[in-house]
Amino acid sequence: MGFVLVAAGLVGYRLFVLSVINHSAYSRTAQAQNENITNVIARGNIYLSNGGSETILAATNKKFALAYAVPSEIESKEKTAEILSNILGIDQKEIKQKINSDSANLKVIVRRITNEQVEQLKNIKMKGVGVSYELDRFYPGGSLASNVIGFLGYGPEGNRAGQYGAEEYYDQDLFGNQANRSNFFAINPFSLFGKKTSPEPQFDKPNDLVLTIDKNIQIFVEDRLKNIIEKWDAEKGIVIVQEPKSGKILAMASWPNFDPNEYAKFEPKYFLNGASQEVYEPGSSFKPVTMASGLDLSKVTPQTTYEDVGFANIAGYTIHNFSNKVFGVQSMTQVLEKSINTGTMFVENLVGDDNFLDYVVNMGFGQKTGIDLPGEVSGDITNLYSGRKINYLTASFGQGIAVTPLQLINAYSTIANGGKLMKPHIIDKIIKDDGEEVLTKPEIISIPVSEKTAVKLQTMLVGVVDNGFDKARITGYDIAGKTGTAQMPDGRGGYSENEFIHNFVGFAPAYNAKFAILIKMDKPKGIQFAADSLSPTFKEIAAFILNYYNIPPTRK
Repeated sequence: MGFVLVAAGLVGYRLFVLSVINHSAYSRTAQAQNENITNVIARGNIYLSNGGSETILAATNKKFALAYAVPSEIESKEKTAEILSNILGIDQKEIKQKINSDSANLKVIVRRITNEQVEQLKNIKMKGVGVSYELDRFYPGGSLASNVIGFLGYGPEGNRAGQYGAEEYYDQDLFGNQANRSNFFAINPFSLFGKKTSPEPQFDKPNDLVLTIDKNIQIFVEDRLKNIIEKWDAEKGIVIVQEPKSGKILAMASWPNFDPNEYAKFEPKYFLNGASQEVYEPGSSFKPVTMASGLDLSKVTPQTTYEDVGFANIAGYTIHNFSNKVFGVQSMTQVLEKSINTGTMFVENLVGDDNFLDYVVNMGFGQKTGIDLPGEVSGDITNLYSGRKINYLTASFGQGIAVTPLQLINAYSTIANGGKLMKPHIIDKIIKDDGEEVLTKPEIISIPVSEKTAVKLQTMLVGVVDNGFDKARITGYDIAGKTGTAQMPDGRGGYSENEFIHNFVGFAPAYNAKFAILIKMDKPKGIQFAADSLSPTFKEIAAFILNYYNIPPTRK
């Protein structure tokens, strides 16, 4: 009796697991089979944030119709090809190639056909031709945040697999991880008696993802980015919006982008996320990092002065200010406001090469940020390990080193966040099948500069906007920011005379920042300085977010 009770209990528990705990996964499979659906996938949804606690669907599974043929059942291949060509809009030769055999196997003619085509195919009642269905990935927003989301494609072995973005990074969470076989044996009564079984692989239920990307900010940012790319006939561009105190990425836009619903129509280069997978020389937007080292080591204050003569001779090299101007006696605040190359070289000399390198590394450069996106690159600061003085000096104003846009905005967020370097992330929470929510907690990577240093830099960067970038100022708010106009390497050890990268990085409100913004544009035409090309767009994005978050004014 005891044996019967134990065995019955184990069988009952197994039935409970199948019918209750795994109900949703099996339900999806059963529904698919009942509707003649092939290529069954059970994969979690992806959502964008939609202000507050609301979400909006960004990736899901959808039933799509397809037209198929069984060649061995077709009576007249010529007539069938002609009829299918008229209904499906496909060349007859292509159809003939697929049905010109005696195979009894189903041949897919075309996928994702319209409801009208489905009805037409059903009405012709032609032998050997039919309509089937398959579940596949669908992206309701089309290209919206496509470089962050990625798409469901195929892995190296031909299996369905997430490619790029969150679809790739969280592939196992979305599909469900294969459960440990011992867990199956624990509820398999046959295993109690030493009988070897070969159960089918068991899978955890797929999880849903909620991104930190705010749909409304993302839409606005993508629109503004497309606008400036077209206005200045630029090659490409990036915009990132980050929440400094948590590291959340609120928006991440790349142009050009792609539609994940039709990813096969795009070249692979469109799938790369330029925010974390491409590097560039930042130019003058790197100067606040150099200034941070001088302030933090008490080598300079915002009021410290030096005399600019327009150039510096170092180890046989003559380095000029970008504009070839001579500024005379200037304070450190003015060095940032007027973007004086010799001023940051002055700071680097006071700090020393080793200390300067330490601050660059501690601010997150030359290493991955750890963001939850695939394929992140580390940037390149190898010049700073060469021991050559010229490399340290040029790096002080952002030349001769390469950073990712994500690294740079993370450094500015550190200044905005009182010196705390946060780990950036794009997932707000993971929702399990039983409703449990696993939140992504903010993570402090390091504290590269003191809060006192950060506050001084905040004030200096407010001065940069107030006294230099009238097109970026917003009435009633303290706005901090800095531009960079960097010459592009020519591939021969020098720099192009007429190709530039423009970028603008800033945050607001300056003394209690709710967001940081980075805008980058490659090879704009007809305009030379980022202060002119990007300041208006920075203002538009910042003003939108201030209004969106209903942030009260910080100054009269």
